[in-house]
Amino acid sequence: MKRMMVQVTEEQMKALKEMAKVRKTSVSKLVRESVASYIVTAPKKPGIEEKRRRALEALNTIEHEGYRDVEGKTDLSINHDKYFAESTR
Repeated sequence: MKRMMVQVTEEQMKALKEMAKVRKTSVSKLVRESVASYIVTAPKKPGIEEKRRRALEALNTIEHEGYRDVEGKTDLSINHDKYFAESTR
């Protein structure tokens, strides 16, 4: 295990101490459990399949909503970067 320093508010520390007392464990263990839980549930960098899905979704949106200029022509060749960026947010 690696040692680290974490700063919490007084309210957080009070809650952690109470939880540790009720569960008959240490505050450190509660923090480790919380970090482990966060790592599992935190948003992750999208993988290749997620990026592919987003790109196809963007193309589908462009195809069906018909991004068009004032003359009614599609402007995908001009604004494709903008549309793709909007779809990946």
